[in-house]
Amino acid sequence: QVQLVESGGGLVQAGGSLRLSCTASGSIFGLNAMGWYRQGPGKQRELVAVVFSSGTTNYADSVKGRFTISRDDAKNMVYLQMHSLKPEDTAVYYCNARRLERLVVHDFWGQGTQVTISS
Repeated sequence: QVQLVESGGGLVQAGGSLRLSCTASGSIFGLNAMGWYRQGPGKQRELVAVVFSSGTTNYADSVKGRFTISRDDAKNMVYLQMHSLKPEDTAVYYCNARRLERLVVHDFWGQGTQVTISS
């Protein structure tokens, strides 16, 4: 099992910045990817950004150029730096860790952190 704890959410004005942090613990060896998802009011959970074990990153089109995902393997942490925040970025942000074992995908989730952007 992998335990994930997010922090860094809050209320900021449009155009502001926030940095989310995710601390991983437990069976973290061999994780294939770590990422951030979000779920806005009345919306489905969506991928925001992911960083693979190779270091490759992917971003949702809506956040490209504004958000940056990074990981610090020495500290078992993943970060999401968010700039130029918009009201539509308002959501609960979830940290995710993924492991592929014998063709079976195992997803682990944090409890989520609320990000609210005021206009």
